[in-house]
Amino acid sequence: MTNPGLHAIRQAILIASLVLAGSAWAQSYPTKPITLVVPFSAGGPTDVVARLLGAAMGKTLGQTVLVENKTGAGGTISATYTARATPDGYTFLIHHNGMATAPALYRKLSYKPLADFEYVSQVVDVPMTLVGRKDLPAKDFKELQAWAKAQGDKTNLAHAGLGAVSHLCGVLLRQAMGVEMTTVPFQGTGPAMNALLAGQVDLLCDQTTSTTPFIKAGSVKLYGVTTPSRLKTLPETPTLQEQGLKGFQIVVWHGIYAPKGTPKEAIDKFGVALRAALKDPTVVQRLTDLGAVIPTDDKLSPEGLRSWLDQETLRYGPVIKAAGQFAD
Repeated sequence: MTNPGLHAIRQAILIASLVLAGSAWAQSYPTKPITLVVPFSAGGPTDVVARLLGAAMGKTLGQTVLVENKTGAGGTISATYTARATPDGYTFLIHHNGMATAPALYRKLSYKPLADFEYVSQVVDVPMTLVGRKDLPAKDFKELQAWAKAQGDKTNLAHAGLGAVSHLCGVLLRQAMGVEMTTVPFQGTGPAMNALLAGQVDLLCDQTTSTTPFIKAGSVKLYGVTTPSRLKTLPETPTLQEQGLKGFQIVVWHGIYAPKGTPKEAIDKFGVALRAALKDPTVVQRLTDLGAVIPTDDKLSPEGLRSWLDQETLRYGPVIKAAGQFAD
């Protein structure tokens, strides 16, 4: 017959050993480099943010944060990869609004953004700008509207591929302006911008982290910013709301995720390193120069990211379905 007292002692010893093992793991983590998966190409806006943060986070973590670009399908390839990765604290994903728009854009999605990940934190919010080729005849947004209406679907609007925020911005822009344009998809922000610089397309709506250098160099025409108020980095540039597009607002937000089941200790340590990086003077200055904004403290947490993702999914789902543009 089993001795109840002896069984209870064994159970207590087992629990204590598991607690001690978990504590030892948490204290030693990380013991090897951590991979931060980026859904878009090297040199693109999200990649720039990831590499900037990764370098700073390595100082706190005591390990290198390796940036791995897994591109394609509007970020769903990298999200699928991360969702299926071993949840051991050594794989994380940085993604933008695409986590919220994917359920509407892809009618057959291999993962559930709100169920198949652990949440770490929001990262940065990046305003967007509407820019045109340098020789576009319109001098300001009012003239651009008139020109685009006269051109009709001859106006070429570039974007970085279905599911990219530049694609979403274009959908919202066409709806707000009431103008049909021909959308031209590219394999990433870099190729889309190169086409604009070469005069092969007319317009592009993209992040300040990508457009600011070309704006300051005078290589493109700037027609407005997508935020409710003017940007400190571009104080003379009016918002699109100011210029008649009532309620027009879109900001690129980024969040960091991990595979479902990743230990809380790993999530916490990665989050601590991230928040430290976002206070690093070099990182702050670089992000400021690019027009990026660090979110408020309430968003720099797993709960803050989870809540925001839920809100954004509800916000953009109807917009995408109304546009009737699907990526699959």
